[in-house]
Amino acid sequence: MKVKNLLPIAFFLFVMNSLAQNSVTEITTKSSVHYITTTTDFPITGTYLFQGVEPIVELNANGTGIYQLHELPKRTIIWGIECNETGSPKFKKGFDSAAYTLWYRYTVGSESDTNEDWNVAEFSIHFNTLKMYIQGERVKDYTEPIGK
Repeated sequence: MKVKNLLPIAFFLFVMNSLAQNSVTEITTKSSVHYITTTTDFPITGTYLFQGVEPIVELNANGTGIYQLHELPKRTIIWGIECNETGSPKFKKGFDSAAYTLWYRYTVGSESDTNEDWNVAEFSIHFNTLKMYIQGERVKDYTEPIGK
């Protein structure tokens, strides 16, 4: 009888865990283990341009994208924002900004790459200007999330 009562509760917990929005991925870098997520309170997905043109960085909601270095072709990546084990993004709050750590790894190696390790880039959100930056040079405008 007690097993019958616990079965619906166990099923409910399983479904809630499966539908949770904060998916966390564990990555191993040369220095240590980190956790990344593609879920934040801000619309970080989209295309980031250098002075309005290429090279670009494109972040898709599913954790894939494109990272193009100066004078090099576009390369596909997987990416995430550093977070804690529960999926809350780690950031450093400034006066009118927040700085995050963007981790990315190329999905297809080039001939010169012998080790496809995780790369790190600075990601910042500037609240007064409603702009987001990758490495301080790739920029995307955003609108304030509703309810903030």
